[in-house]
Amino acid sequence: MSRSATFQTGHKISPLDFAAGRLHHRDMKLIISLHNVTLTKAIEDHILARLDKLEHFDRWAIDARVTLEHDHTRVPAKAFSCSMRLSVRGPDLFAEDREEDLYAAIDLVSKKIEQQIRKRHNKTKARKHKVASRNKQSLKERGL
Repeated sequence: MSRSATFQTGHKISPLDFAAGRLHHRDMKLIISLHNVTLTKAIEDHILARLDKLEHFDRWAIDARVTLEHDHTRVPAKAFSCSMRLSVRGPDLFAEDREEDLYAAIDLVSKKIEQQIRKRHNKTKARKHKVASRNKQSLKERGL
């Protein structure tokens, strides 16, 4: 399977096809927007590796929008910004971070999204457990 993406650099949009060897249960659409950052193969691979990890936690993700920015006017410790919006059923997941290193910003944003996925999953499990617990208690009270 191949994963296709649309990269936005300023006003120019060009489609790219990459990583034909990757195996996925479902294809996730990837949109990367760049502002004052040049997309290299290493950055692209790093983003894909992080998204593969996120896809492991929530395989029903529809698309991912990643925005990479370099702001020359900011303090050097917060020069690189990365934001990620993951479209899933229900409310979308969003995280943003600013760091000195672009790779560190990407890592922290994917970690934040991962935490949101885990939280959502745990809430769903707790809700199902609560219903099952009530049913078991009512059966006990009836003497069945």
